[in-house]
Amino acid sequence: MKLMKKLVVLIAILMMSSKSFSQTATDSTLIRLEKPIARLVIKDLIIGDGTKQELFLTQDKVKLLEQKIVFKDSIISNLNTQIFNYKSIIDTRSEQLALSQELSSRLQRDLKKEQIKGKMVAGTGILGILAVLFILK
Repeated sequence: MKLMKKLVVLIAILMMSSKSFSQTATDSTLIRLEKPIARLVIKDLIIGDGTKQELFLTQDKVKLLEQKIVFKDSIISNLNTQIFNYKSIIDTRSEQLALSQELSSRLQRDLKKEQIKGKMVAGTGILGILAVLFILK
């Protein structure tokens, strides 16, 4: 198995070292173009370079816009979470206020009951003293 892997690598290296893969086998013949054709070729090359550069700039803009969209989505999500939290805080405060009002009304009723009981005890005490004075006379 190991020998087979080594043979495959060796065959690949031998194939790459042949003349068909080397740079020394390139053709160096010159092609002469007429001036109008050469100008058109140069013009096309310049336009091609410009469009290539414009494509890179456009791709950069698209990436920036995608980043802005992701950033805006995270801000919107954060704000929605804050709104939910504020609503839950308001609901909790409303429940606390209702509970506090209910407890306050209960306390007022209990206070009135205690005041009435106090008055009754005081009235009973006065009646008891009057009864004792009446009996002693």
